[in-house]
Amino acid sequence: MDFVFAGLPVRSGTRRQVSLPAGRLPSGTELTLPIEVLHGTRQGPTLWLSGAIHGDEIVGVEIIRRVLGHVDERRLAGTLIAVPVVNVFGFVAESRYLPDRRDLNRSFPGSARGPLASRLARLFVDQVLRVSDVGIDFHAGSDDRTNLPQIRGNLDDPETRRLAYAFAPPLVVHSSTIKGTLRETALKEGKRVLLFEGGEPRRFSPDAVEAGVAGALRAMHALGMTDELGAPPASNPAESRTTSWVRAPKGGIFRLTVTLGERIDQGALLGIISGPAGRGGREVRSKVAGMVMGYAVNPLVHQGDGLVHIAELEP
Repeated sequence: MDFVFAGLPVRSGTRRQVSLPAGRLPSGTELTLPIEVLHGTRQGPTLWLSGAIHGDEIVGVEIIRRVLGHVDERRLAGTLIAVPVVNVFGFVAESRYLPDRRDLNRSFPGSARGPLASRLARLFVDQVLRVSDVGIDFHAGSDDRTNLPQIRGNLDDPETRRLAYAFAPPLVVHSSTIKGTLRETALKEGKRVLLFEGGEPRRFSPDAVEAGVAGALRAMHALGMTDELGAPPASNPAESRTTSWVRAPKGGIFRLTVTLGERIDQGALLGIISGPAGRGGREVRSKVAGMVMGYAVNPLVHQGDGLVHIAELEP
C-alpha cells in the first residue's frame, strides 16, 4: 500500500525525494525543505529523523545521510521520513537562527500566518510531525561548546526510556520540555521524541556522527523497522536527572584538564584560568561528582561564562 506524503504517493519498497517550498530569500531565490521518504514493504511505525533545526548544528546532516545509506527500503518495516536540514535559512547562513534572529526551536507549533520561523515550524508540524509516530531530533553544542553524545527525553515514559537505552549513547538524560520546542509540540501531539546532542556547531564531529548513526540504527531495530541490530554499544549508558554548568569565576584564558565522558569526583580539577602569560592562575573545580557531558571549546572566557557541563549520575 502506498504511503502518501505531502500529497505524493510513495510505493512500498521505494524511496522518494520531496522538496517542500519553505520561502524565498530577498533575492527571490526559493528555498525548499529537502526530504527523503523511505516506505517499507511491511507494516510498521513512521519515524522521522530531523537535523539542523539550529542552522549551525550540522552534525545531524551527516548522521542522517549515513543512516539513509544503511537502510534498504525493500527490507524496511514502516516508513522513514528524513529531514536532514530543517532550518534551511540558518543552514545557508551558517547561523543558529533565521534571518529575523528568531530561534526555530522556540517557534513551534508555529503558524502559517506568522513570522518566518513560525511558518517554517508550522510546515514541519503539518507535513512531517503529524504523519509520524516517533522522532529523533539531532543537535550539537552551541556557542563554541561541544557535547558528549547523549540522548535527552522523558525517561519517566517507559517506551521513551526503552528507545533511549536502545539508542545506547554514553549518556541518557531525563529532561523536561521547553516552551516552543519541537519536542514539546510533539509530546502534545502524542508523539515520542529522542533528542540527540553531540559534537560541536559547524562540524561533523567524528565521535558524535558515529554514535548518532549507530544509535539511530539500534533505535530503528528496537522499533521493529529493521532486522539488523547493528553495532553493539561500547558500554551501557550512564543516566542523569540533574545537570549543571560550572561557570568562570573570573575572565581570562581557560585551560581545560578534563575530557568528554570522563567521570569525576567532587572537587575534581576541571581546569585553570590565567592570563596570557600563565601567571596568577585560578583553579576551577567541580562542586559535584558526575560525568563531563560538555564544555566550552573557546579558551577565552569572561566571568560567568559556562565552562564545563556536569551530569550527576544515577546510582
